[in-house]
Amino acid sequence: MDPRVEQILKLPTKQKIMIVVLAAIIEASALVWFMYLPKHNELAGAKSELEKLQTEIDDKTRIANNLPKLKAEYDQLNVELNKALTELPNSKEIPSLLTSITSLGKNAGLDFLVFRPKGEVPKDFYAEVPVDIVISGSYYSVANFFAAVANLPRIVNITNVSFTEVKNVGNRMMTKVTCLATTFRFLDKKEIKDDKKK
Repeated sequence: MDPRVEQILKLPTKQKIMIVVLAAIIEASALVWFMYLPKHNELAGAKSELEKLQTEIDDKTRIANNLPKLKAEYDQLNVELNKALTELPNSKEIPSLLTSITSLGKNAGLDFLVFRPKGEVPKDFYAEVPVDIVISGSYYSVANFFAAVANLPRIVNITNVSFTEVKNVGNRMMTKVTCLATTFRFLDKKEIKDDKKK
């Protein structure tokens, strides 16, 4: 037998118990340090990752549950955008809009003395398109014309209205009206960039 083992066996019982307890403590410490702690840290990291993923799943589930509501809001915004696009024409539609304004005036029985488009006034995302108008006809025809312009699907503001040369002709009050008709159009992205450069 190994002399060291024999030497340990000859020691008193108290010392043998101390050696066994010390060996057990060293072995337990080694097991804790090299096996338990790494696995414990790995488990703690996995729990933290699990909580993070669970939070992410909950957030995405909440978003998914709101998807029908968000789609409805998106569809509503598209409807409102399309409505706004019909009220604010693009540059291609301005001549036809101006033609329809003159047609409304002629249908109301008015004579156009002046119909002069002025230069556009660019704003943030749209441009004002002013038109000087001078018409002559009866009060009733002028009122019908203004009402017809107000009922257009496009936005047209009539401002600076001035009545002159009011006279009675054959029991009808005839007048000459000077006004400014202003419509609007959307600016495309290129026009907005060019305007910002200026």
